[in-house]
Amino acid sequence: MTETDRHNARTLSSLRHHGGPWLILAIAAPLLAGALLVWQAWTLAALLGGAIETGIAVDTLTPGILLILALLLARAALAAIGDRAGTAASEAIKAQLRATLFSHLLARSPRAAEQPQSGAASAAIVDQVEALDGFFAHYLPAMIQAAILPIAFGAIILPLDWLAGLLFLITAPLIPVFMALAGWGAQIATDRQARALSLLTGRFADRLRGIVTLKLFDRAEAETAGIVAASDELRRRTLRVLRIAFLSSAVLEFFAALGVAGIALYVGLTFIDYLQLRSSPLTLQLGLFLLLMAPEVYNPLRLLAAHYHDRAAAKSAIGEIEAQLGTLPAAPAPLADIKPTPSTGPAGLTATGLTLRTPDAARVILADADLTITPGEHIALLGPSGIGKSTLLEAVARLRLHEGGIALDHRPLADWPEAELRARVTMLGQKPRIFAGSIAHNIALARPGASAGDVRHAAERAHIAPFADALPDGLDTILGEGGLGLSGGQAQRIALARIYLRDAGLILLDEPTAHLDAGLEQAVLDDLKSYARGRTLIIATHSLDVAARMDRAWRIAGEALLPTPLLARKGKGVA
Repeated sequence: MTETDRHNARTLSSLRHHGGPWLILAIAAPLLAGALLVWQAWTLAALLGGAIETGIAVDTLTPGILLILALLLARAALAAIGDRAGTAASEAIKAQLRATLFSHLLARSPRAAEQPQSGAASAAIVDQVEALDGFFAHYLPAMIQAAILPIAFGAIILPLDWLAGLLFLITAPLIPVFMALAGWGAQIATDRQARALSLLTGRFADRLRGIVTLKLFDRAEAETAGIVAASDELRRRTLRVLRIAFLSSAVLEFFAALGVAGIALYVGLTFIDYLQLRSSPLTLQLGLFLLLMAPEVYNPLRLLAAHYHDRAAAKSAIGEIEAQLGTLPAAPAPLADIKPTPSTGPAGLTATGLTLRTPDAARVILADADLTITPGEHIALLGPSGIGKSTLLEAVARLRLHEGGIALDHRPLADWPEAELRARVTMLGQKPRIFAGSIAHNIALARPGASAGDVRHAAERAHIAPFADALPDGLDTILGEGGLGLSGGQAQRIALARIYLRDAGLILLDEPTAHLDAGLEQAVLDDLKSYARGRTLIIATHSLDVAARMDRAWRIAGEALLPTPLLARKGKGVA
């Protein structure tokens, strides 16, 4: 076993505790059913032996028959309970793991260089986590059964018949050895199949996102053919995994059949006095008990073989999850336990020796820049398009990697817990995301649980009400994904209304009035300035009128951040 396999096995083992009592029940129920099986086989052998050898009356067999029926029903109930408990444990583990991975993914900067592709991340969280289902629901209970029950059955039979017990104790452990030999090949094939699934999912998601571009450049048919070819390759890899899985099952069935045949031959030859290996005669009851127990000794191993490929699939899934999302993090705190610290007034901001680069590190945006903003100041950030204004705002919001120091309220930005930082800082980007849903739901995204009155007030302050009230359902009008049906200015105002539902001490706005006409721009700015009174505000803008209404202005030029004096508003601009 390689170090990677051992690491994946340890990771799977560390997830067990999330199964809770359900997983314990899933393991205990089959073991209890195994104990009842011995009782049932012995009772049935006693009934048949007594009826055949001594000619006991049928009436006297009734209690024994009822006992066997009760044991059968109890075993069936335990099997159902174990199966249900295994499913519940698996669902609990998958839900916890998905929540952990998703929280860990959200905690990363969306601009981080190591951020996985969305298609690959979704495949890891959805498909690869789902591949763990069989391991916890079926393989893990089957593994415990296979490790305990055959040895326990052999130990029970050994005092009754030393040769049969010895045969069971020798042959049963050999079967997992041959299964492991076949399993090595299955693990390699499953790793390749899991990797192919992630690549296909990521490729499909990327092509779907760029379908318009592919259409414009007449590449739709070529990419469709490529996806079909990748799908066919995934099919072939899946069939290879199944072939090896069937091979491991065939190996087990072969050796199990030899063991059962050996017991049947031994009992038959002993009864006809061809073999005399016992010190006492073999009774019919004991012979029937050995024949009844022979297939049951190997049955846990058959069950293990049936689910052996679940182990390979789970280890491959863990490897693929960590390849896409990094080492599995510790479980996050429940959402109910996260209580962001509310804003306590305007925030102060200090940047020292700040250096920003493009994501590919090919160009320096800012080099060794210093910036100090006192609490409650309103700042304009100027510069031509592409100079790095948005990048600077994202760095302040801890959404972009940077060099140098940024401190919020004299506290390094890296030291802020995520929940507290998001409560203290709010940001509106140039291209806000509008989700499929009503206008009201899109606004309330900023503060889940906000009352209808609060949402309405935020909509009026952001000047959404005039166009929303003209729609058939007002604020309850359903929007398409990405703001389908809205103009750029309307989408921007919906995002601005989200800001008004927050109580942040630092507000970062990136071209908030870019899509508005002059009259509406002034009205929106009036309400924005009123709301931002007592808060720190930074606006990245091209508009000189917007900049003139701020307290100070800074300009990005030549990799430097320079203070810029303000002139009077109303067209006189900024020096």
